[in-house]
Amino acid sequence: MGVDGGEVTEPGWEVDPDDDWGVAVIATVGRQLKLRREAVGMRAAEFGEAVGYGEDMVYKVEGGKRIPRQEYLNRADEVLEAGGLISATWEDVKRVRYPKKVRELAKLEGQAVEIGVYVSNSISGLLQTAEHARALIEAAQPPYSSDDVDRMVTARLARRTVFERDPAPSLHFVLEETVLRRPVGGTMVQRQQLEHLLEVGRLRNVTLQVMPTITDAHPGVDGKIELLKFPDGTAVGRSDGAFSGRPTTDPRQLRILELRYGAIRAQALSPRESSAFIEQLLGET
Repeated sequence: MGVDGGEVTEPGWEVDPDDDWGVAVIATVGRQLKLRREAVGMRAAEFGEAVGYGEDMVYKVEGGKRIPRQEYLNRADEVLEAGGLISATWEDVKRVRYPKKVRELAKLEGQAVEIGVYVSNSISGLLQTAEHARALIEAAQPPYSSDDVDRMVTARLARRTVFERDPAPSLHFVLEETVLRRPVGGTMVQRQQLEHLLEVGRLRNVTLQVMPTITDAHPGVDGKIELLKFPDGTAVGRSDGAFSGRPTTDPRQLRILELRYGAIRAQALSPRESSAFIEQLLGET
């Protein structure tokens, strides 16, 4: 088994069977690894020992059942004396290492000129710290493996590159007061999350609002609402409480989501009031 900091680790992640492109890429890389190993006359068990992983894991990677990590490919390149050719396959692997749905969402967020998000029961993934995201993912039932938790946290954090884009998109978020008060991951993690929200909220292209608990019903009580608008004037939206929760590009349905999101923003605290509220909550934590 591979060892990293004393912990037994897997060489990579499970392949998403519904991701045709990802399956093809990982299968091709696996075949290349197997052919090179056999070309030098090295058995799977011997190769596994050389790279620091078990024989079973070697077969899974070579069979396209496991997405190899970059360090696995680099070590295999050294052992098989491939001259950098195996290491170079990471350029293909890294494009499919995250689940298909995450990649598609990140692609849309990377193209949008305007993003609006309301979430009723958690902090938007774009706003989560690594520790907060990890605590949420680890709370899932049935539980994910530690390897999959790492993968999902990394994928979620990778989406935050949307804040670094130039020109910067317009980003606005509405957060429920209750999720800000929930000590996900413990008090220290909660404090770090609140501090991160204040930092992001100070960005000129970001508007952050808080929906107070003591307020009347609003159109977002059914769950999440997302709206993304693109340079060519098109848009895509989704709401847990409309259109079966599926993404829509229909202008009439988008108008409904825009009306709901607009009503939510109007009912929430102003950005200035929201910042003051988060600062007050941070002082109480």
